[in-house]
Amino acid sequence: QVQLVESGGGLVQAGGSLRLSCAASGRTFSSYIMGWFRQAAGKEREFVAGIGWKPIYYTDSVKGRFTISRDNAKNIVSLQMNSLKPEDTAIYYCAAASVVGNFERGLADYWGQGTQVTVSS
Repeated sequence: QVQLVESGGGLVQAGGSLRLSCAASGRTFSSYIMGWFRQAAGKEREFVAGIGWKPIYYTDSVKGRFTISRDNAKNIVSLQMNSLKPEDTAIYYCAAASVVGNFERGLADYWGQGTQVTVSS
């Protein structure tokens, strides 16, 4: 069993930065593929970034602006978000998957509760 708790969301102006963190419980954290999803109001959940297999994945709209990283010693996965745009506004979810390919299908073994990111113009 893995529990995921996100933090770091908030309100920021366009062009600003935020860093999301996801703390995971459990001793098998390093064996999971970790990722970030987001869901904007009225839209489907979108796979944003994933780490744990090669190459690291980013959806096209965040390439060059977002960076995902993980610290297996501390059981933390982070998402550094720079040059934020109003269209990045969404609830961001941390997720863990044991099977490569699940994230692309919108599937995960575990989900966090989500953290709100709001980017004002």
